[in-house]
Amino acid sequence: MAFQFSKHYTVEQARKLLPQLKNWLNQLVEVRCEIEDFDQRHRSLNESFFDFGSSMVNRWVENLAKRNDLLVEFQKKEIQIKDIERGLIDFPAVIGGKEVFLCWEKDDQGIEFWHDLDSGFPGRKPI
Repeated sequence: MAFQFSKHYTVEQARKLLPQLKNWLNQLVEVRCEIEDFDQRHRSLNESFFDFGSSMVNRWVENLAKRNDLLVEFQKKEIQIKDIERGLIDFPAVIGGKEVFLCWEKDDQGIEFWHDLDSGFPGRKPI
């Protein structure tokens, strides 16, 4: 049987990654807020042809790079972020010979649910 993903996680492997993933998600939320703040200030200041200065622009570029670096870490591990704010993450897995996602949300105690590749969060089932 051909699988869509090359990396598959056991429940235990996914659970061991949670502390690192929580840290990365928190960083992503912080960076996202800073980028959104810059974008809002940029829009309002740009209307008055304001010169932003190098420090503000440099900080914006640093945040974009940090966001991209964090997203690459998830991509390397083939872990999918479904919603950054909710902390909703899917880990490719195989259950009963079928490719599925182990599903975790930041308020979950651990990896407690899975769902089919196509059903998403509404199709979550307890492990």
